[in-house]
Amino acid sequence: MTPDPDRPDPDRPDPDRPDPASPGDRDPGEPGERDPGEPGERDPGLARERTSLAWTRTALSFAAVGGVMLKREVIPGLIVLALTPAIWQLGRLPRNLPGRLELITGTVVAVAVVALVVVLTY
Repeated sequence: MTPDPDRPDPDRPDPDRPDPASPGDRDPGEPGERDPGEPGERDPGLARERTSLAWTRTALSFAAVGGVMLKREVIPGLIVLALTPAIWQLGRLPRNLPGRLELITGTVVAVAVVALVVVLTY
């Protein structure tokens, strides 16, 4: 039986396609060789910067909400404004600080409890 010229032989490698098992001519460290999702390609400094910016945006949001609340109710607005520096400082904590996660968790819970008390009393 003769092979069909339109259909390539699956046992014979295609000379136009590079062999995926061969390393190729490039260094594996060259750009374009690695998958961008690999951990070696990520810049951990940017992740810290994004986290810090997110905490700053959150603190600014608290300040804006506190300012708006001051127009209607002074005491709850002052409470929210007083929490703003604490939230901003949480984002500036060093990553290697022991108990950092517990401190952040405790502060988030405390802010939630204060918000609940403010809502229930006013």
